[in-house]
Amino acid sequence: MSLVGLIAQADERGLAASGLACLDRCLPLLGGDDELLRPLWAGLVDGEDGAAWGERLEQARGKLGDADLEEPVGDETGDVSGDAAGGNATAGDAAVRLARRMLAAAPPVPSAAGLRVWADACSVASLRIHALLGGAAPDESDAALSGARQEGRTEGMPPLVAAELRRQVVVLELLAEHGAGGLRRALEVSTEGRRVLRAVVSRRARVKRG
Repeated sequence: MSLVGLIAQADERGLAASGLACLDRCLPLLGGDDELLRPLWAGLVDGEDGAAWGERLEQARGKLGDADLEEPVGDETGDVSGDAAGGNATAGDAAVRLARRMLAAAPPVPSAAGLRVWADACSVASLRIHALLGGAAPDESDAALSGARQEGRTEGMPPLVAAELRRQVVVLELLAEHGAGGLRRALEVSTEGRRVLRAVVSRRARVKRG
């Protein structure tokens, strides 16, 4: 099934895990430690109520500093074109801004409707982040990414983007098949992806320093 189809059919836990996993893989861009989102993952495992999700979400935001997070406007989440990316922002700047918006846009009350919008936006944003850090221009890959999400294909995609697409699919499939029992493996998949992205970010920083 395509990524879009999996998101459309996922339940609340699957949607929360999908969005959280995308955000977790992008933590190297946020400057937070690798444990920043662990309380939210733990809440999904324990099946905690919406109030606990909201409290843990605010704690994560507070550790990064609320002033550093950017609230999305309308359907702007994930957009890295033109002014939405900060005008002449570099690919690295745009990727950081997208990651911050992913956290800022997380719904404080985990309803199915709100989580579905967030999970879909996180999917798009994370793929664009990987495209940008893989060397794509801000608007170069939008059509390709949309097609890949709709059709469930990775042919012709840059390796970094193809791997991220596969991870998103795996996380949703794990939750669809195993429910809470799939969360441990989903977290492992996300941890692997975070290590890959951290290596990419570190390499770009070394190149920038010259």
